[in-house]
Amino acid sequence: MTKEKEFAKDLIEFIDKSPSAFHAVENVEETLVKDGFKKINLQDKWTLEKEGKYYTSKNNSAIIAFKIGKGEIKEDGFKLVGAHTDAPTFKIKPSPEMTVENKYLKLNTEVYGGPILNTWFDRPLSIAGRVSVKTENPLKPKELLIDIEKPVLIIPNLAIHMNREVNKGVEINAQTHTLPLLSNINDKFEKDDFLIKLISKKLNIKVESILDFELFLYGVENGSLLGLNEEFISVGKLDNLAMVHAGLNGIIDSEVGDATNVLVCFDNEEVGSRTKQGAASPMLRTVLERITLALGEGKEDFYRALANSFLISADQAHALHPNYIDQNDPTNRPVINGGPAIKLAANQAYTTDSLSSSVYQGICKSIDIPIQKFVNRSDKKGGSTIGPISSSQLDIASVDIGNPILAMHSIRELGGVLDHYNVYKSFKEFYRL
Repeated sequence: MTKEKEFAKDLIEFIDKSPSAFHAVENVEETLVKDGFKKINLQDKWTLEKEGKYYTSKNNSAIIAFKIGKGEIKEDGFKLVGAHTDAPTFKIKPSPEMTVENKYLKLNTEVYGGPILNTWFDRPLSIAGRVSVKTENPLKPKELLIDIEKPVLIIPNLAIHMNREVNKGVEINAQTHTLPLLSNINDKFEKDDFLIKLISKKLNIKVESILDFELFLYGVENGSLLGLNEEFISVGKLDNLAMVHAGLNGIIDSEVGDATNVLVCFDNEEVGSRTKQGAASPMLRTVLERITLALGEGKEDFYRALANSFLISADQAHALHPNYIDQNDPTNRPVINGGPAIKLAANQAYTTDSLSSSVYQGICKSIDIPIQKFVNRSDKKGGSTIGPISSSQLDIASVDIGNPILAMHSIRELGGVLDHYNVYKSFKEFYRL
């Protein structure tokens, strides 16, 4: 097996083990610890050493890892790769149990982010997230991660015989059409507080100790390589756990240079980033300033460090679709396995400018990685990402890049084996410089 396919399989395993943002951060943390990174808590006093490896987390759904450089931070600055841990899905509401004519039990959910709703139909689904448990200190409840693991839910389609126009396109109502079916109900079935009891049994804790939960649906089908030559990656959450995985391996495999290398994995990008652990928060700025202060430098030195820093904002891009070729820009048409795509937008939905684009192009060309460019059609608004949001908090030069994928925000997305390995190599080289 080629090194590219081995790396792609490692990505699939990472994603399959990350059914929620909380689990993704836990998996990142385990990898960092194995490589010798030391955890430092936000509430503690920081003591850092040159060439030291550290990480900290926020809300246990966002994580920042960094290697202190050999040089002077005010002169050599930070080299950052940014990604996000969350993906579009459904979040379970409080008191979610709903009965249908006392025969079916389903759960009440709400949409998280912008999923392609119809891709969630007729799929085996499970539940994962975190549970808050009572402790002696009401201000500090205990947090437990949970993954039901087995398929317990499904959102069934309506038969075509009852919906003859379905193949012409039917509007999906998120409150009435996408609620997942959980079980039949019989005389012995205890439907009241069913979910809490399920959590209690899975975690082996008392029902009365459970204070609250943040639980999400996910597809239980494992990812796979496919294509005639296994050149494609088919798995959910490529947007954006693929960039978390590539950035994580990039910072681990890179040597310590003069600059301080940073990997930041925000949460809540899919819902606007306006949370304490999102890109619109002061989280990253606070961590970078604390690094500067812990190294014995002052506020002025922190601002000098920012001016000498560079951010690669890494989120996925849209590939040319073989069945919808008119949906891409006429002259900028990135394809899967054609190389990472630099993302540009005149409306500044991406941070890329000619200077920052040149930096990333130079990195890729120095190690023979092909580069593509993505621009929206002029009659389409397109999306945005963490780059411009981070720029509202930090004055750092930045480029937005991503690997071209198909079916973005589907329950199962499609990317390229070669692209994923190449973007990892670009991060590793960036950190090395």
